[in-house]
Amino acid sequence: MTLAGKRIFVTGGSRGIGLAIALRAAKDGASIAIAAKTADPHPKLPGTIFTAAKEIEDAGGKALAIQCDIRDENQISESMEKAVAEFGGIDILINNASAINLTNTESTPAKRFDLMMGVNTRGTFLTSQAALPHLRKSAKEGRNPHILMLSPPLSMKGKWFKPHLAYTMAKYGMSMCVLGLAEELKQDGIGVNALWPRTAIDTAALAMIPGIDTAFCRTPEIISDSAYIILNRAGKECSGNFFIDDEVLASEGITDLDKYAVVPGTKEFINDLYVD
Repeated sequence: MTLAGKRIFVTGGSRGIGLAIALRAAKDGASIAIAAKTADPHPKLPGTIFTAAKEIEDAGGKALAIQCDIRDENQISESMEKAVAEFGGIDILINNASAINLTNTESTPAKRFDLMMGVNTRGTFLTSQAALPHLRKSAKEGRNPHILMLSPPLSMKGKWFKPHLAYTMAKYGMSMCVLGLAEELKQDGIGVNALWPRTAIDTAALAMIPGIDTAFCRTPEIISDSAYIILNRAGKECSGNFFIDDEVLASEGITDLDKYAVVPGTKEFINDLYVD
């Protein structure tokens, strides 16, 4: 398996899971556009598009840092065109950018609702839309194009909506994009899939949520290794799936997951949302 020569567009990849996926691809020499909002250091969160680009290049890849707020359709379009101009096309889109606010209905301000819907659902839809002409061209060139959403399986159980209705609606919007695009693009040979962790993942964003002990989490590398496997599969045959990280790894014979534990030897982990 290799992603050598692939041209990849990652949303929200200045840190965390998006950056981990980019770094795994960079080891093969892929070209990666990091389209994220953080150009200047954040007071609470590490990483910018520029530090991410340097890490990608240090890992062996080619990087393009693009400041982009995916709530703005013009910025999305301009960012995609910058990446295409730099790399000559796009083969893989990683819809990773996401906003989270785990509050119940009464405690969710309209501003937060709009942020989550704007980034998660609308941003994913519009970024996928902007990438389509380039992914179709990639398919015609036999370059095995993919869209991968970092979004959960669609489990229509009230327990996933009750504690944080707005967030669930926004994340499920991303997953509905998977469901629809996989069918819409089947004839084009573009693989469209979702990937979600079984356990909580230790990221800077997670650490900002009160009450989370990251000692009982796994590292972002379990997601990046799973994504790597999916993106190497034939998009014509692998599409419309809602993958869980450990199941993807197990399909390749990888069952010892201790290296992904924040604290090696940990046996009990915090279960992620939306996984029954």
